[in-house]
Amino acid sequence: MSTYTLEFGQFDELLKKDEIVFIDFWAEWCAPCKQFGIVYERVAEQNPTIKFAKVNIEKEVEFADQLQIRSIPHLMIFKQGILIYSESGAMPESMLKDLVRQAIEVDVSEIRAEIDKKNK
Repeated sequence: MSTYTLEFGQFDELLKKDEIVFIDFWAEWCAPCKQFGIVYERVAEQNPTIKFAKVNIEKEVEFADQLQIRSIPHLMIFKQGILIYSESGAMPESMLKDLVRQAIEVDVSEIRAEIDKKNK
């Protein structure tokens, strides 16, 4: 299996340790989540250098609340600890593959500079 279950206590360490992190928020009762989960797993298998995590919002209620997850499935993508994508809804495999490509190519130095400017 190329994805793994992420718990709230592992979140900060994961963002520090891994260059690119995809996180799928889902629930057992959610039919679109199950459909997207198949696509997510397949794309994860094709990209072993990227961390693909899954969060069951029924088991990690506080985690989902803190990240303001209001609808599922919900995908978040982080690069070098910076959130670069956050969107609800299932997507086809081609779109997820394109997001992987974009995540690899994005230069977060500009995003980091904007964050630093706002924090001053």
